[in-house]
Amino acid sequence: YKHLRFKPSKTKVRREKTKKAIVKIYNDSHQLYGSPKIAEILHKHGIKGCQKYVYSIMKEANIKPKYLKHKIKTTISKGNDRKLHNLLKRQFNPKDPDSVWCTDITYIWTEEGFVYLTSVMDLYSRKIVGWVMTRNMEAAKVLECIEIAKRRRGIKKPLVIHSDRGVQYTSEEYKNKTEGMERSYSRKGNPWDNACIESFHSLIKREWI
Repeated sequence: YKHLRFKPSKTKVRREKTKKAIVKIYNDSHQLYGSPKIAEILHKHGIKGCQKYVYSIMKEANIKPKYLKHKIKTTISKGNDRKLHNLLKRQFNPKDPDSVWCTDITYIWTEEGFVYLTSVMDLYSRKIVGWVMTRNMEAAKVLECIEIAKRRRGIKKPLVIHSDRGVQYTSEEYKNKTEGMERSYSRKGNPWDNACIESFHSLIKREWI
C-alpha cells in the first residue's frame, strides 16, 4: 500500500507541467525553437523557468532544435520588414470608438496542454470586441476573430488595426482580408508597442486562470 500513499512533490509536479509546456511549444515551432526562445515564451505566459532549467528539461526529454540550412529563406524577409510600419506609435487614446483596434495571440496552459487565445481590443473603450480560442495559431483563426469583432460592433472595418509581427499577421491571407484597413505593426522586440492588449492577456492569466 506504500505506493497508494505516495504523492509526487510540488517540485516534481511543476517540472512535469513545465515539461509538457516545453514539448508543446517545441512541436508548435516545427521543432525549431531552442531553450532561449522557449524560456522567453514561458516567461511571457506566466510559467517560471530560466534558460538553464528549460535546457535541462529539453535534454531530459531528448529534444533539441533543428537548424535551418543557410540557403532556406525565412518566412519574413528583411525587405518585408521594412514595409511593416508602426502607425500607432503608442498613441493608445484614439478620439473615436472603433477607429483603432489592436490584436494579439497568447498561450494559455490547461490540463490538456496549451490552447491559443486570439483577442481584438477597441483601444477607445479598452473593450474586447472579439475573441477566439483554438488549439493552433493559424492565420484563419485570427481572421475569424476579426470577423467576429466586425459583426459585434456592426462595422465594416476599423480605420487602423495594430498587431505584432507574427507570421499570422504578416501572411498574405491576413493582408487580403484586411484590405482597406491601415495595418500597423509593433517594432521588432517591442511588446510595449502593443501594450494594452499585451497587458490584458497578462492580467487574465495572472488573476483569472
